[in-house]
Amino acid sequence: MVENLDTISFLKDFNEAVYATFEGVQTIAEESTSFPMVSRPTFVGGLGFGMKWMMGWMHDTLEYFKKEPIYRKYHQNDLTFSMTYAFSENFMLPLSHDEVVYGKQSIAGRMPGDEWQKFANLRLLYGYMFTHPGTKLLFMGAEFGQSSEWNFQGSLDWHLLQYDFHQGIKNVITDLNNLYKSYPALHEKQFSPEGFEWISYSDYQNAVMSYIRKGNNQKDDLVVVCNFTPVVRENYRIGLSKKGKITQIFNSDETIYGGSGVTNSKPIKIEADPWNGRDFSAALVLPPLSVTVFKIG
Repeated sequence: MVENLDTISFLKDFNEAVYATFEGVQTIAEESTSFPMVSRPTFVGGLGFGMKWMMGWMHDTLEYFKKEPIYRKYHQNDLTFSMTYAFSENFMLPLSHDEVVYGKQSIAGRMPGDEWQKFANLRLLYGYMFTHPGTKLLFMGAEFGQSSEWNFQGSLDWHLLQYDFHQGIKNVITDLNNLYKSYPALHEKQFSPEGFEWISYSDYQNAVMSYIRKGNNQKDDLVVVCNFTPVVRENYRIGLSKKGKITQIFNSDETIYGGSGVTNSKPIKIEADPWNGRDFSAALVLPPLSVTVFKIG
């Protein structure tokens, strides 16, 4: 590796000065190479940035989502691969300006299917993003599902909010932000492997993934289930580690978001039925093209 030592020294000095001078700031590196320790403290040899863009997650995720759901079972590794390196830096998950210009289409425009499926996929993408470890970054227009590419010479297409599907995207982003702030499991350990645990990543036949997000207190754990197909899955069983019940706290398929309204309306009993290598399990309803989030207890 050929390194510019003067630049490395400058970046370290810059980050040390910023963090020493200003309280509550973050410096974030838009950096796409494998250069190590970009977001590690300078006193352990890092560059001292607070966070680094997770460009690999962005590219792999968008590549996956543009595929028709019938083919997704062959590409689940596009999503699961990010967890092999998710904690090597303090990562920020970006859907950036580079992804909505130069003929790439808007984020909404890349989603496959008819109009309903396009917006269901977009809600699913955002739900998956907000429950994946790391902080989040959306580029302007993504928060209401702008249909066209970004144009620096014009304003955003705010008039689209008169349409239910676009208003639904705004609603889902609002609620995901509130969810992220309100539940410690989504942010307290977002840069630590202790904050994430797979339930199952191998159900590629159904294109379903499930995982647990963890905070400092075990009682705050959240269960996340992603269904990447438009098929409603009744009695879908996931393994859990203790008895009790789980209660749905978020569902990207709610009608307020433009979804079909398939939901888990009541708390679900956790049964002594081993599944996914765990002693207990619960049977859920998985809405089409959805992320559902549950609290335990």
